[in-house]
Amino acid sequence: MRVGIVILPDQPWAQASRRWRLAEEYGFDHAWTYDHLGWRDLVDGPWFDAVPTLTAAATVTSRIRLGTLVASPNFRHPVHFAREVTALDDLTGGRLTIGIGAGGTGHDDRVLGLPALTKRQRVDRFAEFVTLLDRLLRDGRADFEGDHYRAVDARSHPGCVQQPRCPFLVAANGPRSMRLAAQLGQGWVTIGSPADDLDAWWRSVAALVTHFEELAIAAGRDPADLDRVLSLDAAPVFSLTSVDYFAEATGRAAELGFTDVITHWPRADSWYAGSETTLERVVSELLPTIRNPDGA
Repeated sequence: MRVGIVILPDQPWAQASRRWRLAEEYGFDHAWTYDHLGWRDLVDGPWFDAVPTLTAAATVTSRIRLGTLVASPNFRHPVHFAREVTALDDLTGGRLTIGIGAGGTGHDDRVLGLPALTKRQRVDRFAEFVTLLDRLLRDGRADFEGDHYRAVDARSHPGCVQQPRCPFLVAANGPRSMRLAAQLGQGWVTIGSPADDLDAWWRSVAALVTHFEELAIAAGRDPADLDRVLSLDAAPVFSLTSVDYFAEATGRAAELGFTDVITHWPRADSWYAGSETTLERVVSELLPTIRNPDGA
């Protein structure tokens, strides 16, 4: 089991750099940041862009994988994003994973003043986004004509450090998006289905795992070859509420076949409010055991 952590881009770099350094020193396998123009009630800031944040994170780390959780078509175009991905993969020395999702409703969906899309239209747009991004990063050149995106002789040379391209971690809960994850992703990340009851949330996660495995097999892929990632904090309980709860949550994820879990750096208040002392205890008491259950 690998363990990752999300560091929200809600601090100036003079403060935030400490968290990114510690994420690596603590032994986390991967560290992520949100890719939004503004997020929920934190929209009034401070809030910083994901790409320069990851660029800065690359300069203060050397081992840990870095990525977006998740980038979306709400305000990104795959032609420009391919250039950013290529640059980030170079700057990280091949440590980049691109988390991508369909994009939901909210500030990002409204701020550019574009027409609102239905859920089906958002998934259609996402399919075009992933297809064009994959083609550009793999082939280095693409023309594309879709309902939502166009590309004319687009380029992405010199390509990614990681070949044939940096890995995609596709966020998906619905059947069409999950099918994309099974077809084009090196991994799948889920938040489960919304639920106020913790056991109901875990049941939804279990059902999604079963469905994803079926879709992977239908796509001609072995589910065991794909990373399956659970965002623990989509549950109605924050994963770093206590050391005991974190141990329970990661154990349940392992039983369901997840290869990775992701938590969030505790904040002083609001979303993911918690104590850094609990994080430190998880790191010292649990993380070595979770990552190497057999003591290897």
